[in-house]
Amino acid sequence: MADITVKVLRRRQEAQDIASFELGRPDGAPLPAFSAGSHIDVHVPGGLVRQYSLCNDAGERHHYRIAVLRDPATRGGSAGMHDAVQEGDLLTISEPRNHFPLVHARRTVLLAGGIGVTPLLCMAQRLAAAGAEFTLHYCTRSPERTAFRDEIAAAAFASRVRFHFDDGEASQKLDLPAALGPAEADAHVYVCGPAGFIDHVVQGANAAGFSPEQIHLEYFGAAPQDTAGDRAFDVKLASSGQVIRVAADQTVVQALAAQGVEILTSCEQGVCGTCITRVLSGECDHRDLYFTDEEKAAQDQFTPCCSRARSAMLVLDL
Repeated sequence: MADITVKVLRRRQEAQDIASFELGRPDGAPLPAFSAGSHIDVHVPGGLVRQYSLCNDAGERHHYRIAVLRDPATRGGSAGMHDAVQEGDLLTISEPRNHFPLVHARRTVLLAGGIGVTPLLCMAQRLAAAGAEFTLHYCTRSPERTAFRDEIAAAAFASRVRFHFDDGEASQKLDLPAALGPAEADAHVYVCGPAGFIDHVVQGANAAGFSPEQIHLEYFGAAPQDTAGDRAFDVKLASSGQVIRVAADQTVVQALAAQGVEILTSCEQGVCGTCITRVLSGECDHRDLYFTDEEKAAQDQFTPCCSRARSAMLVLDL
């Protein structure tokens, strides 16, 4: 995919600590088409690359809209967008990719936690345009921290949206079983937000009888991993035969770099696909959000920024 240069057409404060950015080509030409649930890579000032979901209507081609939460816990991407990016600035982005697509369903339940509303807002717009049955449950700390609140309230699908505020009355807080409804075979659940929120929804959907195929989720970055059982393993470079040890608390990228072997990386979370490396033999422990289940099963490529080995050795096409 080719990178795209875009101009910040508009910047707007959507809620406390949340800003939106409308991006378009400097010459006004159409941007590549996208579908609900898509995201783009954004080259943030300071050299970082971060992924942001597109939250405007998928039928719009002359601009993309993203929303960014200022999060002091991140490694600088959100601060770079908030502090350094203004209207009129030029940014480099990727073409849209979609690892969180809508599937046809008789009934769809969308559950957003905080800034996780961004891909789900686009889904709500698409479902409403198609006349589909859906409900969007939007959970935030308070009305002041609820991005796009006025926009949603004025939308044609406003009656399908339920707001749930942590600091609000008990009666308006999320009743997950009621929100999910019955687990019919043709009902699907989509959830995006902080890891704890996603885990709560997934556990509730499992308990309600929804199958894994009916539950769709997207984390902000790489999914949380249990690293307690991580162990050391070896990688072998096919071109030279050199064997490099990867410690239990080290990524493959870090181990290779320590031996002078550099792999181009961007997100370092298994989201963007920049560091994809061919695997000639061995079994991968895939921890990315880039590959499909079928691609992971092929065991012929992996993301060395976060993925590891199940076998004692991986032979890499390096």
